Amino acid sequence: MQEPLISEIFSLDGPLAAMSPGFRVRTTQIELAQAVERTIAERSTLIAEAGTGTGKTWAYLVPALLGGGKVLVSTGTRTLQDQLFSRDLPRVREALSIPATIALLKGRGNYVCHYHLERLQGEDRALKSRGEVHQLRNIQTFAQQSATGDRADLPTVPEDAEIWQRVTSTRENCLGQDCPNVRDCFVLKARRQAQEADVVVINHALFMADLMLREEGVTDLLPAADTVVFDEAHQLPDTATRFLGSSVSTHQLLDLGRLIETAGLAHARELTNWSEQARALEQATRELRLSCAALENMPSRRVTFEAFPEPAAFDIARKALQTSLDAVGQLLASVEEKHPDLATAARTARELSERLAEWGQPARGLRSDAQDLHQIVRWVELGLHHVRLHAAPLSVAEAFSRYRQGGQAWIFTSATLSVHGDFSHFTERLGLQNAETVRMESPFDYAKQAMLFVPQSLPVPQSSEFLPAFVEQLMPLIQASQGGALVLCTTLRAVERVAALLADAYDRMGLSWPIMRQGNGTRRDLLERFRTLDHAVLVGSASFWEGIDVAGDRLTLVAIDKLPFAPPDDPVLEARLRACRSRGGNPFMEYQLPEAAIALKQGAGRLIRSETDWGVLMVGDTRLVDKPYGKQLWRGLPPFARTRVLEEAVEFLTLKQA
Repeated sequence: MQEPLISEIFSLDGPLAAMSPGFRVRTTQIELAQAVERTIAERSTLIAEAGTGTGKTWAYLVPALLGGGKVLVSTGTRTLQDQLFSRDLPRVREALSIPATIALLKGRGNYVCHYHLERLQGEDRALKSRGEVHQLRNIQTFAQQSATGDRADLPTVPEDAEIWQRVTSTRENCLGQDCPNVRDCFVLKARRQAQEADVVVINHALFMADLMLREEGVTDLLPAADTVVFDEAHQLPDTATRFLGSSVSTHQLLDLGRLIETAGLAHARELTNWSEQARALEQATRELRLSCAALENMPSRRVTFEAFPEPAAFDIARKALQTSLDAVGQLLASVEEKHPDLATAARTARELSERLAEWGQPARGLRSDAQDLHQIVRWVELGLHHVRLHAAPLSVAEAFSRYRQGGQAWIFTSATLSVHGDFSHFTERLGLQNAETVRMESPFDYAKQAMLFVPQSLPVPQSSEFLPAFVEQLMPLIQASQGGALVLCTTLRAVERVAALLADAYDRMGLSWPIMRQGNGTRRDLLERFRTLDHAVLVGSASFWEGIDVAGDRLTLVAIDKLPFAPPDDPVLEARLRACRSRGGNPFMEYQLPEAAIALKQGAGRLIRSETDWGVLMVGDTRLVDKPYGKQLWRGLPPFARTRVLEEAVEFLTLKQA
């Protein structure tokens, strides 16, 4: 029987329209689906930028289900993962009447671990509050009743609750086949289902973890696939950088010390004084923390290896810690076969020792061939109670492109992959220069639905007067839109300041509308309140620039304080800019500007989510208009109507409100 044509499936007489009231035929959606279908047939690579409203999810799911063979769909966030698995995939599968099996697979940290849950139950003193006692009871009941063990299915325990770290496993402390609970393991169940399913929904972090393990010869995390779809693909370069690097923290070392003492005393008491061994490791770890005290005076509390302010003390402390870690690691290696807990401690000691050793080679002031070849950047980050040593590759292009398995079709899609139609910034970062690129415009009438407002005169963004002036211009727009505003800031410090300035302005004007800000609740809680409360304003940074989909009158104003240039003290960015300069390039034009353009487009994309949405996008940073490079930024935005006059923006909102 011949497969139906893509154009027929997406027609008004097709199966998608039959199950979707209000279905519209979108030419760009059909074109995207046909491009995906062609890529799958040719086993080639497609990079598709699909403007908001294109319907890209269905556009890739239909051809993937029809002819993709074994399919992996990788998303940017766990939230989108859950949405694909529980809503989009079942609906498309039902519409097409295809008996495809689907599975959801997340990283092991998302699944309750029976072994660690039982251990925590036996260590009541490890619980830090009555709240944790209550949370543990909820998790115990959940583990007995759940078919998946996925913590996303237990909303009564917040996703960022610290207790999750103690009732889930890590690659280091998983006992594998030695675990007494191996037959009930939620992680292994999820992986078995993924091996057997036709379509598996994963996330970018898991995909990169699999890449890392394959580099080490481990191939049982993700199943082999014929087709891989990367949704929200603009996040991939940063995820790849994070996962292809390594880190070791004083938290991990102190946890290891506790594990060494507990396991050693319980299962190999006769070998050594395990309490002394653990104390020696803990003391060496604290000495490392003390050697980084100079970072407290640095604005970002982080510094590259080469620029360390007091290097001698740090180098001595790192070497002493390495010696202590290696010594206890050798003791553990001699008894690791006695018990799974000793094996876990030995494996963790080996892995942390290997990561720590990266900080001794090459020595300070020297460069090695390996260092030049892999272009690794190393930096130290000082937290409130910990130090973390990071190493990351300057470029992930070679490793990422090398991972591709022969005969696979790769599809990358997002609303933000190009800079004014140029995909080179994305393709070069992932080593995808030979891919086909297509750009699908949004079907929305942006010129009628929305207006871009850039104030005529605000202080320069670096000025202490900037944020007060920004909020002063913002207040009339909030009043005209009756709330329903999302304020996106480039730093967490600005989030606090803007929220405080808005609260002061509300007090002066006698307004009692709700103001929510990042940090006062989980992201999920804040968004849920924003969707349900009248006249709400939500102030956020970073993760609030994307993945927010609030249609209708609940969101009619998006305000961005400054152009989203990455902070210059980011060690990886700093090293990439230096490398660009050294080869005679222009780091601002080649790297910083394209990154800012994509981030700005993401933030602006929060405003118009459907054909009937309307609103104003305010950008407080006048460099968008005043600087020569600003044209490259605003030309990448949707074609909104534009103004620099506050009264015109207020009038636009007032008329739409009426």
